[in-house]
Amino acid sequence: MKQPPVPLLVEGKRSDGRAPDQMREVKISIGVVSNADGSAMVSYGNTTAVAAVYGPREMHPRHLSLPDRAVMRVRYHMAPFSTKDERKNPAPSRREIEISKVLREALEPAIFLEQFPRSRIDVFVEIVQADGSTRVASLTAASLALADAGVPMRDLVIGVSVGLVNGTVVLDLNGLEDNYGEGDMPIGYMPNLGRITLLQLDGSWTREKFAEAIKLAIKGAEYVYGKAREALKAKYFEVAEEVAK
Repeated sequence: MKQPPVPLLVEGKRSDGRAPDQMREVKISIGVVSNADGSAMVSYGNTTAVAAVYGPREMHPRHLSLPDRAVMRVRYHMAPFSTKDERKNPAPSRREIEISKVLREALEPAIFLEQFPRSRIDVFVEIVQADGSTRVASLTAASLALADAGVPMRDLVIGVSVGLVNGTVVLDLNGLEDNYGEGDMPIGYMPNLGRITLLQLDGSWTREKFAEAIKLAIKGAEYVYGKAREALKAKYFEVAEEVAK
């Protein structure tokens, strides 16, 4: 097993000073890409994801359209400057292709795709800074960008990660914990409906730790959901004030 450059957990405190059940600082902005139909930027600590949504719009080529619902396409990409490591190749990696598919499958249950047959919805997610938990920050950003685009949704999908560090279940993995922890579990959760749309698992978990992780993930998702609601309200209060002038 790889050894971390610093201890990940000392006397109940993590390497960045957080308690095991504590999220990093969460920042959310809506409408950050002016030429998109909807967009959002979400930061979990030093991880920042920007999502832009285009559509629903006509499907091209038409033979790829579906007669009973819209086709959603998601592209997840890490900017070459997003990590401290060796410069990332700008070409899509196998991991990015896999995460694009995972994000699409996590978002689809939340969207009324059946209201837009023969059309498409394009979601682009760019990681501009990476320090762990990039796929769940991307999921939250994409969900908020869809809401900002006015796409009818059953609920927002909030992404959070939980992991195992020195046998302790921790919330919102940073880069060190992501790389050196004993396990990680990214989760997508719809807080109003109480439904999980994404659950992946890496590492060895007991039944008790798994149950503890799910409970902690839901707690984290509800916290982020509160921040997301505040950001959406702030954006649309601002729009309403401009219209009233």
